[in-house]
Amino acid sequence: MNLQQERLASLDAFRGFTIAAMVLVNNPGDWAHLYRQLEHAAWDGWTFTDTIFPFFLFIGGVSMALSLGRLAEAGADKPALLRKLAWRALLIFLIGFTLNLIPNFNLATVRIPGVLQRIALCTLLAAPIVVYLGWCAQLAIIAGLLALYSVLMLYVPVPDAEGIWHTGSLAPGQDFGAFVDRLLLDGHLWAKARTWDPEGLTSTLPALCSQLAGVLAGRWLRTEVTRGEHTVWLLLGGLACLAVGSICDALVMPINKSLWTPSYAIWMTGWALLAFGTFYWLLDASPDAGLRARARRWSKPFLIYGMNALFIFAFSGLVAKMLGFIKLQQADGSMLSLGKMLYAPIASLPISAVNASLLHALLFDACMFAVAWYMWRKKWFVKV
Repeated sequence: MNLQQERLASLDAFRGFTIAAMVLVNNPGDWAHLYRQLEHAAWDGWTFTDTIFPFFLFIGGVSMALSLGRLAEAGADKPALLRKLAWRALLIFLIGFTLNLIPNFNLATVRIPGVLQRIALCTLLAAPIVVYLGWCAQLAIIAGLLALYSVLMLYVPVPDAEGIWHTGSLAPGQDFGAFVDRLLLDGHLWAKARTWDPEGLTSTLPALCSQLAGVLAGRWLRTEVTRGEHTVWLLLGGLACLAVGSICDALVMPINKSLWTPSYAIWMTGWALLAFGTFYWLLDASPDAGLRARARRWSKPFLIYGMNALFIFAFSGLVAKMLGFIKLQQADGSMLSLGKMLYAPIASLPISAVNASLLHALLFDACMFAVAWYMWRKKWFVKV
């Protein structure tokens, strides 16, 4: 079957793996007790947790190339395609914004940026690039955006929140992106920082590059070569991006998720290519039909998760918020959140605090999988 018409099991499995990882790292029992790889790097550097967001964007780019790009090249109405993507981006943005409103529903202080909001913006910005431009232009845009972002961050002087001017500072709240966020979104930024936001406006430019990298990978999968050749070049591309990202980390800007530095964008594209290339070989490309069948069996939970990824993303966030803001009165008259009440029996187990916290996250993940499995059995697929 033609790749342009066949749904890739590897893409669904990779998406499901990423959703499962996101649910895991977002829902520990106790944020004070975490394995290092299950929390974001404090600033520079990276952990497993820092791979999840760029994986989402990369996956979105691959999907756009396999669907939107194919339709555009087949002669579909391009303005109609863009209107459809704009509507989808708006809905994703509104879902993320609504989650930020809960539970206070205070428009005066609500955080405007967010993960879903960035995904929406990247989708909106990537759509015309996918519809109207070829791979050379797309690659040039990636290089141009990363260069522009580097110049803005390293050479444009800006004041910090206290009015002190800095040039090239990448400290929290002192960079060009933080200045733009305060200028345009003051009072609506990440509550833990207030003077900058990890999903701010300026750093959406290199985040867009992460999505466009997925677009290029998707275009490559649509070329008329063997799937074995597809796999080889996905893996080689991943290794090349890791090498370039490492060089940029040393010579340009450090790997930093909060700033989405060019080194971070390229480095994480490398890991995305390696991870997706592995899924692709095992589930779709291997000439060994037995291996593909076995791989699809063990990856079935990821496939199920991936079929309702956006719904699980939003639903898990809503449930986590409810566990935090729903409070019940205790026997001594004190109020305790529902989440802490449910975690108490786990915390009392004869295991270390970090393992109790991890166990809570695993159980939460299992509950979300149960929802995804039920929806899959009922053939309920939420599409935006």
